[in-house]
Amino acid sequence: MEPLASKMRPRSLDDFVGQKHLVGEGKPLCVALEKKHPFSFILWGPPGSGKTTFARLYAQAIGIPLTELSAVSAGKDAVRTLVSSESSETKLLFLDEIHRFNRSQQDFLLPVVESGKLILIGATTENPSFEVIAPLLSRCRVFTFTPLADDEIKTVLEKTSVKIPPDALSWIVAYAKGDARRALGILESTQSLYSDISVETLTKASESSPVHYDKKGEEHYNITSAFIKSLRASQGDTALYYLARMIEAGEDPLFIARRMVIFASEDIGLAQPTALVVANAVFRACETVGYPECTLNLAHGAAYLARAPKDRSAHDALRAAQKDVRTYGALPVPLKIRNPSTPLMRDEGYGKDYEKYDKESYLPHKIKNHKYLK
Repeated sequence: MEPLASKMRPRSLDDFVGQKHLVGEGKPLCVALEKKHPFSFILWGPPGSGKTTFARLYAQAIGIPLTELSAVSAGKDAVRTLVSSESSETKLLFLDEIHRFNRSQQDFLLPVVESGKLILIGATTENPSFEVIAPLLSRCRVFTFTPLADDEIKTVLEKTSVKIPPDALSWIVAYAKGDARRALGILESTQSLYSDISVETLTKASESSPVHYDKKGEEHYNITSAFIKSLRASQGDTALYYLARMIEAGEDPLFIARRMVIFASEDIGLAQPTALVVANAVFRACETVGYPECTLNLAHGAAYLARAPKDRSAHDALRAAQKDVRTYGALPVPLKIRNPSTPLMRDEGYGKDYEKYDKESYLPHKIKNHKYLK
């Protein structure tokens, strides 16, 4: 039986829900369809945001038969078969999960895209900057799809003509998290299992809601960045939220604790030196206790670091000193503070006039007046 999500797939751009920044009147993908403009592009966005649907609408508009492949199961041979047929007509390929193609497979696409033998539509949930090789990116436009808004998910559900009570509708919208396919999937599952649609039956039919978090992909870096920036801004509640995101996704607690140790010196530094002691204690606790109990240690540390005063002077001073090293190279150490370990060195002036509590700068002569710690 055809899934509900497939049955509800729009047959024209007028029925397409979401992505108004791309398919609205006068927007680039709308204009491309209207002008039947053939070109290669990549659709980057979360599941259920309309990437496959748009690819089919585009193929329909420009009048070229669409071949659909998944990079999970297809390889170079499938692409070679497509472009090596006797026909000289341009081929149109929709390659889902294009980020699953390795570098060699992506390299294979370059000449056929460049020559115009193949119009490529790639779809990916991962940031193309990380997952698609630069030469292929330079031959394709990248369009970013966003999760559907709550009212857009409601529109999709209302198009099904299924009677859904208001509270159940709100439940599905929250459950979908911007994914139209997910919304239609839980509606269909509940319909097949129960005689009515209600919050109770939806809850029974649903599985646990997974947290999107790829430990090796962009979301990993997004959440980590949000966590650190929240600590830096002294937003404890926000930091704890992003910490919870990482914990729920199964992030390595030592990775989180390691970032906190770095943060303690980088952003708190001299303002509250004990922050480094606390961060190190959290790291040690995560090593010895582990999940799930060490989540309390992580929360304790995050709350402490967020509330601590901030001072980046040690960090900034080091960066300024490193800049001087890179700019001036290995400048000679002043003779006064060199170690006179041999008679010859003493004769050369090593250690001459050295005083323990000298006020004169010991920096190399060329940068003698430079200041790092403000």
